[in-house]
Amino acid sequence: MQNNKIKNEKINFKKTAKKVLDIQLNGLSYLKKYFNDDFDKACNNIFSCKGKIVVMGMGKSGHIGNKIAATLASTGTPAFFVHPGEASHGDLGMITSQDIVLAISNSGESKEILTIIPILKRQLINLICMTKNPSSSMGKAANIHLCIKVPYESCPLGLTPTTSTTAMLIMGDAIAVSLLKARGFTKKDFALSHPGGILGKKLSLHVSDLINTNTDRKMPVIKKNATIKEALIEIVQKKLGIVVICDKKMKIEGIFTYKDMIHVLNTNIDLNRTKIKKIMNMKIIKIKPDMLAIDALKIMKTYKTNFLLVEKKNTLIGIINICDFFKLGIL
Repeated sequence: MQNNKIKNEKINFKKTAKKVLDIQLNGLSYLKKYFNDDFDKACNNIFSCKGKIVVMGMGKSGHIGNKIAATLASTGTPAFFVHPGEASHGDLGMITSQDIVLAISNSGESKEILTIIPILKRQLINLICMTKNPSSSMGKAANIHLCIKVPYESCPLGLTPTTSTTAMLIMGDAIAVSLLKARGFTKKDFALSHPGGILGKKLSLHVSDLINTNTDRKMPVIKKNATIKEALIEIVQKKLGIVVICDKKMKIEGIFTYKDMIHVLNTNIDLNRTKIKKIMNMKIIKIKPDMLAIDALKIMKTYKTNFLLVEKKNTLIGIINICDFFKLGIL
């Protein structure tokens, strides 16, 4: 039953939260000494594994195990989670002799895992155990033991897994990132396993994709002998805040932007007679169609511009606007 007794004094939640953080930070500092030869062996074995990494854990350790398996799988190391209880009732059939089992338990005495370890041993399956005690039943049974012992839980009762589960998570992340680096895993590789959502779009969309979404949008282009008035009309009609000055082969010669237009309107220049070539802007930022869209966005932010010219073989093929990123949901 939930106990909601209200104390007379005001509860200081911020003070408690800061104490939790201090306890966990202190506890996690112990992990550095556990990144040792056993950690190297575990990473080398997983790196060389011909099969998959099967992660197991009960209770809170199981929740952490699920996350570790997901992180491994998304960073180039095929992995999945198997519930130890279900493993005893048929799911052991998912595991082959080419796989490695990563079993997680703070105490190292998880009955559900200990029940299936003899079966794993008979199948000569490599067993890596992550516990706080190398002398525990799981620690002794493991081919490789990874220690995650911390001095205190941040729970004042010392009962709720808090610092210990964070230690498990960090040990799992350390393995995943170490393997990611060893495999030379790239942004493109990451995108292949994240095709959906914002992450997938950011890592897989190219500038050419942005251009293709705007096939119905005519580019604001004029010749250098056009008048300033014609340039102003083009900017207003095309609604991109820019007009590009090109020759007959669509080679870019200059640009005229909305900001340039504001400046011109505050001068005495004859808009009907003055040619755009006399005042066109030569500060042109050009990109290639095969560039990642996210990298193009970085260029926009660096140069504080709302548009970029897309060029291929010295020919203007498109213009991307900051609004294009909003439309695709990647900004």
